[in-house]
Amino acid sequence: MSRLRIAVLGAGAWGTALAQAFADSHGVVLWGRDADHIEATRATGENARYLPGIRLHDALELTSDIHQAAAGADLHLVVTPLAGLRDTVRSLRHLQPGTPLIWACKGLEAQSGRLPHEIVGEELGSSAPCGVLTGPSFAAEVARGLPAAITLAAADADFARHWVHALHQPRLRLYANTDLVGCEIGGAIKNVMAIAAGVSDGMGFGLNARAALITRGLAEIARLAQAMGGQPETLMGLAGMGDLILTCTGDLSRNRRVGLALASGKRLADILRELGHVAEGVSTAREVVRLAGRHQVEMPICEAVNALLHDDLAARDVVERLLARDPKDE
Repeated sequence: MSRLRIAVLGAGAWGTALAQAFADSHGVVLWGRDADHIEATRATGENARYLPGIRLHDALELTSDIHQAAAGADLHLVVTPLAGLRDTVRSLRHLQPGTPLIWACKGLEAQSGRLPHEIVGEELGSSAPCGVLTGPSFAAEVARGLPAAITLAAADADFARHWVHALHQPRLRLYANTDLVGCEIGGAIKNVMAIAAGVSDGMGFGLNARAALITRGLAEIARLAQAMGGQPETLMGLAGMGDLILTCTGDLSRNRRVGLALASGKRLADILRELGHVAEGVSTAREVVRLAGRHQVEMPICEAVNALLHDDLAARDVVERLLARDPKDE
């Protein structure tokens, strides 16, 4: 495997973790828009804001100049929050057009409800060489070199296979997929389900309730994915079931922590301020409900989470509403 130059664009927890994972095999430059944060990370050798206590690879380059990061790169890997994807891709269009692009953002764009690949298509055109990296992966574990397996999906099967081979690491295994819709729907909605799981656990409903919620949540995700052209089998893999289980059960999940805090009676604004990271499920919940309405897909768990987050309902009232639903066939 030849050594590549990879521009990782986004110096949050996941961007830093991926830069760390690829730095053993490739030349990696990590870009962040906050110059003070980048300088502090360079000076201390760790991303204390997002991954405290993890020593960064000595060969990792750091910059707050996106031109410097993108120039001469063989791959642009965008790992900003979803809200920053459009502006970052738009910048890349002018900096180094035609460079292969992979994004690792999950969610639905606020107001438009666009999936990440739709945003990229609008900015770069439908023929741009691109794909998504998604699946069950806590940044802190990947940054420490613990084993993980994720999916690289692209409409072009050759693109997916090529970059799976190029980026595959002994402890970060990649699997190719061509179902962009299914993979991105799985990655977006699992964050909403993780908030629900946190609420359930925080209210002491137990493991039976959590298992039921994850299972029924997966059914909701699969229904919407299929209505939008995704493949049901995708949701049985890493980008669906794998990501959902991890995010709903792992204590490192930011979205699960939001649910736990809501169950304790905390206000959402206070929770997000204390969290210090983006919890994509909060903004995604509203867009999922809108999307489900457009596609006439029933998604009661997502509707309940959206009501809890954005309609100022108490957690117990939302749970009671879910429990009061009529019985039906599975």
